[in-house]
Amino acid sequence: MSIFNLAILPGLVALAVSFLATPLVIKLAWKLGIIDDPKKSKHVKVIHTYPVPRGGGLALFFAVLVASLIFLPIDKHLKGILGGAAVLALMGILDDKYNLNPYLRLAGGFLAAAIPIAAGGIIDLSQPQINFYFLGELRSLWLLSDAFALIWIVFVMNMLNIGAKGVDGQLPGVVVVAATTIAMLSLKFSADITQWPVIILAAVTAGAYLGFLPWNFYPQKIMPGYGGSTLAGYLLAVLAILSTTKVGTLIVVLGIPLIDTGYTIVRRILARKSPVWGDRGHLHHRLLDLGWGKRRVAVFYWTISAFLGILALNLNTSSKLYTMVGIAILLGGTILWLTYRPKSS
Repeated sequence: MSIFNLAILPGLVALAVSFLATPLVIKLAWKLGIIDDPKKSKHVKVIHTYPVPRGGGLALFFAVLVASLIFLPIDKHLKGILGGAAVLALMGILDDKYNLNPYLRLAGGFLAAAIPIAAGGIIDLSQPQINFYFLGELRSLWLLSDAFALIWIVFVMNMLNIGAKGVDGQLPGVVVVAATTIAMLSLKFSADITQWPVIILAAVTAGAYLGFLPWNFYPQKIMPGYGGSTLAGYLLAVLAILSTTKVGTLIVVLGIPLIDTGYTIVRRILARKSPVWGDRGHLHHRLLDLGWGKRRVAVFYWTISAFLGILALNLNTSSKLYTMVGIAILLGGTILWLTYRPKSS
């Protein structure tokens, strides 16, 4: 199958659906009152100055759903992946409307991550194994692999939700880079037809978020919300496992939100605060305090992610490990300097 049919066409369809569906979701959000108004929401992490509709995850889910049903075989794996995505889309709308408790959202995230695993599993490490019936068919749980997959998916979902969506256009740009990197990685193995669905789904993910980007870039007309960020992490985490288990590649590409999220969680715990409640201490907040504009911050995240994506495609396993250590030291030092620097500087 040609690259056009494997990647370009599915990506373009997802892009078109996302771009056309987003203004409809914007109108729906205004009608239903799913609006983030800074005059009513006094949370310290809020940085926008005018009312912005939430619920962007609904448009993104619809784009992924439509393009996937057109280009991917409707088997148990796709049903499981789309089932988990649907849970996240629903949770996203509920959170955008009612601001759900973060621990309730975390429980919903585990439920969403468990669905594709229960539908057929996505990796196989070895025994022990448990057999059961799900949706009328015999399924198997490989305890070690499925435990890893569950934790990995939920981890990436929350990493993107916490560390990659604070500024207009920040999240969709990073997701486009990450999904494109996974698609390019899988194309190296395109002789193996089992990689074709991975390439298509990666292209669909990239296209959906690229179509959403014009509506979310500064000045944003809609937010991705909890649904949009966790859906991105969910799809990327699943794709990283499916693309010949290249989890390390995704970790390198998402180096900035990964280190930022880790630093944020540790900082909150040391301050005796809940690690899941938002604050104004992320890297993008520090860069804004430094005088950077929102466009500049978003482009900074895209550029570094793209650079890391190129590195990840050309590094072996040990080199990826050294790269992550270097990123952690450099970015961690930068965050600490931005946090504790003298205000006069």
